[in-house]
Amino acid sequence: MSLAGSTIQAYRQRKIESLAKMSNMSQDDVTTGLRTVQQGLEALKEEHSSISNTLGTSIKGVKDDEAPLPKEKLSQINDNLEKLFAGIDETTLMLSVFELNQSLEAQHQKYQAQRRRLCQENAWLRDELSSTQTRLQQSEQTVAQLEEENKHLKYMASIKPFDDGQTNETKVSADAGPQPVSSETLQELGFGPEDEEDLNSTQFTSQPTPAHSMAASANVGYEIPARLRTLHNLVIQYASQGRYEVAVPLCKQALEDLEKTSGHDHPDVATMLNILALVYRDQNKYKEAANLLNEALTIREKCLGESHPAVAATLNNLAVLFGKRGKFKDAEPLCKRALEIREKVLGEDHPDVAKQLNNLALLCQNQGKYEEVEKYYKRALEIYESKLGPDDPNVAKTKNNLSSAYLKQGKYKEAEELYKQILTRAHEREFGQISGDNKPIWQIAEEREENKHKGETNTTSAEQAGWAKAAKVDSPTVTTTLKNLGALYRRQGKYEAAETLEDVALRAKKQHEPIRSGAIGGVDEMSQSMIGSRMTTSTSQSGLKNKLMSALGLNRVE
Repeated sequence: MSLAGSTIQAYRQRKIESLAKMSNMSQDDVTTGLRTVQQGLEALKEEHSSISNTLGTSIKGVKDDEAPLPKEKLSQINDNLEKLFAGIDETTLMLSVFELNQSLEAQHQKYQAQRRRLCQENAWLRDELSSTQTRLQQSEQTVAQLEEENKHLKYMASIKPFDDGQTNETKVSADAGPQPVSSETLQELGFGPEDEEDLNSTQFTSQPTPAHSMAASANVGYEIPARLRTLHNLVIQYASQGRYEVAVPLCKQALEDLEKTSGHDHPDVATMLNILALVYRDQNKYKEAANLLNEALTIREKCLGESHPAVAATLNNLAVLFGKRGKFKDAEPLCKRALEIREKVLGEDHPDVAKQLNNLALLCQNQGKYEEVEKYYKRALEIYESKLGPDDPNVAKTKNNLSSAYLKQGKYKEAEELYKQILTRAHEREFGQISGDNKPIWQIAEEREENKHKGETNTTSAEQAGWAKAAKVDSPTVTTTLKNLGALYRRQGKYEAAETLEDVALRAKKQHEPIRSGAIGGVDEMSQSMIGSRMTTSTSQSGLKNKLMSALGLNRVE
């Protein structure tokens, strides 16, 4: 093989090795290599320019035959200089192309991420649609079932006058002494939480916690920062709808982001732990919920102090959790400690203290400590009446709770008196002072009971007007009171009075249900307002899309 052939072969071998090395290089390595080559070429260009200038100066004015060698070298240097300029331009162009390629690759990755997010959002929206259709079918089945029940009740009412022996038998039962009150006939009034979880509203139901209740439960005593508000509200929104497969991952993502940026021992972390615990509790995952609440309690005690209202809220939520599991003895000391904190921080006559007293009373009631139950309810009632006034909804709710305690002790007279106070006050507030022509519904019911024994069974126009007035009162407390007092009348054998109140309660429920169920997809207006402005039918999906993109895009902590 000739020398030239071996040289070419060696060059090809080095070229192949160079290409193999380049194929294994990363993008950063290629960029660094190109910049190094560019710098080397720049250095060679400077060196050649300097030599060219020196030679040009030295042979200036000299004849060609006197200095042939320097002029030949100058020509070679100028040729190399031109090649260096071309190499520098090519290197600069390659760097520009490579940077443009990197930019295009980054843009491609961004579009891919957006496509994945849109696919995930589309899947969620399909799930939402499927869930809404399922709920619609269930509602239609429920309506059909209620219509059948209504027909049956009308039939039973038509044959009731022929049931002669029922009244006497029931009177004997009523005179036999105190008896347990069935939860099927006298249901305790759910005491709606306004700042945190309340035992009355959670103990006897496995339905998802309403959005406003869950938000208040997690946030009381500590304001959610703006950086977390959107994702926080989105978690609560889905949890209140029972969409746990969406709420749990979002909440866990928020916790992960918070712990990375703020550390584990931070009040924001405790707040998200509270929310996740409430979601787990609604799924009946009590052990996981208890662990999270204890962890949140530790963080809040460490960061905010042992006497902070947020600590009292976490203690109360733990007590509610134990109450749902029937561990009333374990829940009571937690509730008492929360009460002590509220009394210390807020004062003994603060409305939040009254709410804590209501929870403590119910825990004692489930343990049969009726003396303490009456003391706590009466004290809560005094606080509400003195601080919020006799017309505040909490006054009627607490009276209803106290009536429930009286019923379980067989103190029917005391319970009846409280029920009548609630109905009378509601009537006066809506329709003015009581008079002969403006009677509360319980008076009309008792008059109908008396007229029945006198043989007067026709309904007068005044009674019909009283029914219509009572049914117009849009208050869940009043509706519950009507049912409870009706059940008490029935226990006493006052069937005509009982049916009167039960009929008004049914009318009130039918009259006000459409108003309360007007939200989209089973979400009430309070829940919708928590994630922004209220959504109309035409904009609900776009609103949900904006919230999802805000959360996934990511409403993360900066």
